[in-house]
Amino acid sequence: MTMIPNIETLSFENALKELETSVKQLEEGSLPLDESIEIFEKGMLLSKHCEEKLKEASLKIEKITLKNQKPESLESLTPSS
Repeated sequence: MTMIPNIETLSFENALKELETSVKQLEEGSLPLDESIEIFEKGMLLSKHCEEKLKEASLKIEKITLKNQKPESLESLTPSS
């Protein structure tokens, strides 16, 4: 089995690529049971890492969106042209 760098240091894109490779290897069904279990375990860790990266990105987007919205109370005080 090829080892991957520390999962926590992987970007979302690299982790997803590794996860796709793991799934493909498992779907082929030609690996010994022990190796399949190792790859499955690695895949679960990669999946969790990807999910955490997506949550982080979602929170950043939410913060940016909220930061750039005008409060409704201020909008009502702004004079119309």
